Parts: sequence; C-alpha cells; structure tokens
Amino acid sequence: MELNKLLRKNIQNLKPYSSARDEYTGDAMVFLDANENPFNEPYNRYPDPLQKMVKEKIAVLKKTDAQHIFLGNGSDEPIDLLIRAFCEPGTDNIVTIDPTYGMYQVAADISGVELRKVSLTDSFELNINDLLGACDKNTKLVFLCSPNNPTGNSLRKEAMLELANNFEGIVVVDEAYIDFAPGKTLLPELEHYPNLVILQTFSKAWGMAGIRLGMAFAGTAIIDVLNKIKYPYNLNILTQEKAMELLDKKVSVQKWVKLLIAEREKMEKLLVDFPFVVKVYPSDANFLLVKMHDAPGIYNYLVEEGIIVRNRSTVHLCANSLRITIGNSEENEALLGALKKLI
Repeated sequence: MELNKLLRKNIQNLKPYSSARDEYTGDAMVFLDANENPFNEPYNRYPDPLQKMVKEKIAVLKKTDAQHIFLGNGSDEPIDLLIRAFCEPGTDNIVTIDPTYGMYQVAADISGVELRKVSLTDSFELNINDLLGACDKNTKLVFLCSPNNPTGNSLRKEAMLELANNFEGIVVVDEAYIDFAPGKTLLPELEHYPNLVILQTFSKAWGMAGIRLGMAFAGTAIIDVLNKIKYPYNLNILTQEKAMELLDKKVSVQKWVKLLIAEREKMEKLLVDFPFVVKVYPSDANFLLVKMHDAPGIYNYLVEEGIIVRNRSTVHLCANSLRITIGNSEENEALLGALKKLI
C-alpha cells in the first residue's frame, strides 16, 4: 500500500503543531516552557500528548508495540481523523455495511464525504462482492463493525481479510465489543495487512465509558498520520491516570466479562420463551437484538416501567426489534419481571 496515494495532499504537506511537551520530554527541576500555572500540581501541567505510559501498558496487554497504538477521545476521534486525513470532501467516498454503528455516517456528513451503504445479508453476514462493487477509484475507506452494532454478530474473519486483500484503500474494523467475543479479534493479523486499522475501546468490557478512551491499532505509517493531525492534548491527565489505574485491574475486568457473557447466554434462553418474541439473534456483544411483535409498543411499556432499552425498529433489517443491553443479574431480572406482566 502506497499511503501517500491515499492521503489528502494538504495533510501530506501539513506542518503539525508542536507543543512544549513535544519539544521536551523527560524530568527536570523547573518547567518554564509551556506558560503553565505553577500552582495546583499535578493538574497545572499539560498531559503527555502521546500518552506514552498508557500505551506501554496497553501494548503489553494487547501483545503489540506501543508505536502501533493511537489513543483518542473515544473511538469516535480516530473515526473522524481517518476520514479527515484520507477523504477529500466532495470527491472521495467511504463504504460501510448496513445496518451498523451510526457515527460513520455522522462523521462522513460532517466532513462532506459521501458514505455508501451496502446491505448485510438477511443473516447479517458480509457480501464481499457487493462491498467491492460499491467501491471505485475514489473510495478511500471501508468501515466494518465486528461484533456489529446493532446486530451483535461477529463478521467472518475470512471475509474481512478477503476484503483487506482486494481493496486498495484502508479497511477499518471497529472491535468495540470484541472482549465479549474471545478469539475473534483481527489484532494478530495487523502485521500482515498495512491497510488495516482496528478500533477498540475502554467503554464496554472495561466499564469506563465515562472517561472517553478509544484505541486505534495500525501500522506506524497510519499511526503517524493520526498523531500528526490530532489536537495536541487530546486526552486529559485525568483520563490517562484512570486508564493507568484500570489497566492494573485486568483480572477484575476478565471477571466482569465472564459474568456478562453468562448473563447474555441466560437472557437469550429466557427471552425466546416469551410469546411475543419472534427471534433472539445470536450475539458476540454485551447486548441482544430481539425481534418482537409490536416492538415499539413493548418499548413504550418498558419506559413506563422505568426500564430503558433501545428501539431499533426503524433500522435497516431490524424491523420490530429491540436492542437490549446485558446488565447485572438484578437489572436483567427486573426486565424479565416487567415482560412477564405482558403474558
């Protein structure tokens, strides 16, 4: 892959902003370089713009190298940066699957970039020929989500790699829910595919949606581009501190994941027995997509009961479906109890 052929010319020629912490890293007795307030340590200091300590811990956890990691304000930041770096507004386009995570469309619309949707099959699988058929010489990015939101299923690994082999642009695989699908990540394939970007997050399995920390894994050429165009201090010091603390608790996170997978399997078996449930779709995520008779009516009833799920009935291929996040056992029992009242 010749990255410069994909990169926008103005991004190639861009001279990135150089912050004080870019120009000097290390220990010193007195810092008088960044116009910081000398009081209220340590929060008076700008955070590490490249989050080196956090990346080193993530690299060990993910069995990769820190230079292959970009950290962003949620996964939405690298999604936005990839579009801004590689897609010329009004000229280039992006291809994605349908249904899938809605931010790909929003980020494309903000940047004035066309997004082309390719329907999944009725069983929510990829159609590689249709995906490649939607691409042309101006297609710079293909976004996939696996496990997919809102369908919950993992896309076939062989199909995603076939796409990466045959597409001349960049394939972005959003693995936000991958911790609930053991053994299905594409991270081990990264070194073989220079046009592959993998997104992960601390929001789901790690229980830290509130700190807004997303990860992008890619070859150094792509990571360098993202670092070049990001805001200088895109992750605040509190987020970095909390991430460091959390990364020392991976055993607890593994327990949470195990419990949530067990709850997911339990809920799948129990929900299918309700007479108004048509189908519970298989899931590799921390949620279930459930097709029902009169899903909007059941959604409104649950709201009245103080239980909030997501009505996905207007989404392509998801007619009359609710997306139900897997909670703890008490929350799940509350949902089941409310649904039993409808029988």
